[in-house]
Amino acid sequence: MMTANEIRDSYLKFFESKGHVIVPSAPIVVKDDPTLMFTNAGMNQWKDIILGTKEPEPRRRTDSQKCLRVSGKHNDLEEVGRDSALSHHTMFEMLGNWSFGDYFKEGAIDYAYEYLVDVLHLDPKDLYVTVFEGDPAEGITRDDEAAGYWAKHFPENHIVNGNKHDNFWEMGDTGPCGPCSEIHIDFRSDEEKAKVPGEQLVNKDHPQVIEIWNIVFMQFNRKADGSLEPLKMHVIDTGLGFERLVRLLQGKNSNYDTDIFTPIIAEIERLSGKKYNHTFPEGPNGEGVNEEEKVDIAIRVVADHLRAVAFAIADGQLPSNAKAGYVIRRILRRAVRYSYTFLGQKQAFMYKLLPVLVREMGEAYPELKAQQELIGRVMKQEEESFLRTLENGIQLLTEDMEQMKAEGKKELDGSKAFRLFDTYGFPLDLTELILGENGFTVDEKQFDAEMAQQKARARNAAAVENGDWVVLRDGEQEFVGYDYTEYECHILRYRKVVQKKNTFYEVVLDHTPFYGEMGGQVGDRGDLVSETETVHVVDTKRENNQSIHIIKKLPENPQADFMACVDTDKREGSACNHTATHLLDYALKQVLGEQVEQKGSYVDENILRFDFNYFEKVDDEKIRQVERIVNKMIREDLPLDEHRDTPIDEARKLGAIALFGEKYGDKVRVVRFGPSVEFCGGIHVKSTGHIGFFKIISESSVAAGIRRVEALTGKAAEEAVYTIEDTFNDIRALFNNAKDLRATIEKSINENSNLKKEVESFRQQRVEELKTRLVNEARDVNGIKVVSAILPIAANSAKDLVFKVREAIPENLVCVIGSIANDKPMLSVMLSEDMVKDHGLNAGKIVREAAKLIKGGGGGQPHYAQAGGKDKDGISAAVDKVIELCEL
Repeated sequence: MMTANEIRDSYLKFFESKGHVIVPSAPIVVKDDPTLMFTNAGMNQWKDIILGTKEPEPRRRTDSQKCLRVSGKHNDLEEVGRDSALSHHTMFEMLGNWSFGDYFKEGAIDYAYEYLVDVLHLDPKDLYVTVFEGDPAEGITRDDEAAGYWAKHFPENHIVNGNKHDNFWEMGDTGPCGPCSEIHIDFRSDEEKAKVPGEQLVNKDHPQVIEIWNIVFMQFNRKADGSLEPLKMHVIDTGLGFERLVRLLQGKNSNYDTDIFTPIIAEIERLSGKKYNHTFPEGPNGEGVNEEEKVDIAIRVVADHLRAVAFAIADGQLPSNAKAGYVIRRILRRAVRYSYTFLGQKQAFMYKLLPVLVREMGEAYPELKAQQELIGRVMKQEEESFLRTLENGIQLLTEDMEQMKAEGKKELDGSKAFRLFDTYGFPLDLTELILGENGFTVDEKQFDAEMAQQKARARNAAAVENGDWVVLRDGEQEFVGYDYTEYECHILRYRKVVQKKNTFYEVVLDHTPFYGEMGGQVGDRGDLVSETETVHVVDTKRENNQSIHIIKKLPENPQADFMACVDTDKREGSACNHTATHLLDYALKQVLGEQVEQKGSYVDENILRFDFNYFEKVDDEKIRQVERIVNKMIREDLPLDEHRDTPIDEARKLGAIALFGEKYGDKVRVVRFGPSVEFCGGIHVKSTGHIGFFKIISESSVAAGIRRVEALTGKAAEEAVYTIEDTFNDIRALFNNAKDLRATIEKSINENSNLKKEVESFRQQRVEELKTRLVNEARDVNGIKVVSAILPIAANSAKDLVFKVREAIPENLVCVIGSIANDKPMLSVMLSEDMVKDHGLNAGKIVREAAKLIKGGGGGQPHYAQAGGKDKDGISAAVDKVIELCEL
């Protein structure tokens, strides 16, 4: 039986033998495409070729692309671990072969058949293929061409017509598209096949008649008005699902039974003490109906999500609260929820599985090995943080259940369940589980309504309407910004874009000095100047390997001759900060070690931000060393040594280091400033002396094992030094311009500390005196000692006071202190333990109700609680209300 690694290798070698170049997988995280967060299909890294903005050489390629489908149109997250065929995954591998203007339908079909039947020895009697049935509304007839080529290999009953949903592939609402052919396999028993022919089950969601390969014939371009036009270059885009293929060749019932997952599952069993039972979920919505099924779902979720999170972090995407980082955090938290609820894991758990994943996939994807320590630290910190959040959510849910019990209710408000989901990551099924164990239910309809509203808000916020490109001239863009800041140009094409009711235009020029935002460096701004008008360029983005110029209004004559003029002040500031990041990267390696690697950056004309891997705070002395190295390189005025269009192997010989998570072409640009050598496509100064001066203004942690440095250069750094100097002089003036300022400040601090101790001693003495008086004045109500007063003391004194009263009266005590400090009222309630246990009183609930009279709120424990408010005039009534609620 072939292993997963052997199957992957056989595919790549087969297509290599057919003249395809084996190319590495692109990063799973997409950094320079505003339309995508993650690579969700094999074609993503070839978008610029398909759209015609990059040369297609080599025209035949093959790869195994790591993909992630967890957001937007392609979202498999909630299916993972519980779909009927157990074939959905967040992270998966897509085997692909590509033809850009080379072979088309016949070649792609013949290669697919040869590989599956002649190389892998699948029985063609078990294979079925689909072809697009056509769409009269689109004016497209059945794909008889593809059907004819399939007929060379299959009988007519194995060639099935497919509808537009299944057999017409589109990149998006606009852009390249075309019919496709899917290859399905029927691996039912002979008895089942005899009862129902396989062709009747194609695309019918049968768990044993599944699609394994999709071959897309890109031959059309979809315009914004919905019409189709022929694509200039025909493209073959194929995707063969690696996990499904391995499942078939290894004869397993699900993807999770293959050697892609079994080593991870075995480690989950070992660490959790739970057994994997190979069950399929029997619930109507994919949920488990018994303990075994629930455990199995949890194990599959953890095994799947481990891969997604690890690969994303390896490619540079850390969990966060925004965009792609939020998606990764969501995946990890989903796995933690399942392991917490069904595998009994109350401590960080997933990071312990990482060594097995690296062992199994590290050879095919070396970034896992290289980043193993970082991945493990980030995962562990994220798990621990979310487990604390889960505990907070459980506490809130417990309070909700106590309130429902007191009110005689049995159903939790759906909006509260949604709050738990939205704020604390509680899925509805976890809320239902906890409620069910305590005899409660939840209003699912209201929860669903809240969820629908949130999704609608998100869709509206993200809605973008792109018009068709209006083509004024044929041709492609040439970037001249490395050498020029002004250049004669013409508009090739433009389109109207509407986002959040704002209208602007995207413009592509034939020649442009404008740098499009990429690699953390902001895009250029400036003007397009003709003989009759000036149009301001508010930003420049990078999309599909070209600069997209953003303007708020179209020129009156878009076909005029223009001069593209970059704002050189902003360009120079950005260039200084960008070059400084290269020098900073070099200096950090010298001071902290060669293992330091860039993990992100941001550069504009005002500031630079640089993220790197390091597992402890960088102390002040090391920061000073880094600054000294950078400023020395600035004073040396090292010239820019630039190597454009350099073959990548040659670039490595120059000493340039490739970063994990970055996508590099066959040819790259190398930027050298003395000993600093990096791959880089950004804008730089001509020599380091232009930077002037470099100053680090902060060093902090942004994630486990990731530090962030923020720094200033040039005039901004100079102004920062002046600010520091002015602050120092102001402080000196406060101390009468003392000669030894440090000694004077230390003396002042010590004196202040001593005074604080004296004040604290007086405060405690005052509390003790108040305690004695109040205990002596305590009222006896039906055998209960009632202590109440309104006092002009601070909240901490009120707290100390009620605890001291309880020490003096340990039983049958109700104590309430109303205090006012800085015009803010405060209620402090203390009950003895017997009042809680024997009389059923709860200080937290009592104080919440009484606090309404001071227009405030609060809470606490059953025996002690505090509440603050805004209305000091209501404090007397609030104190009385506490005593009333005790029902003495």
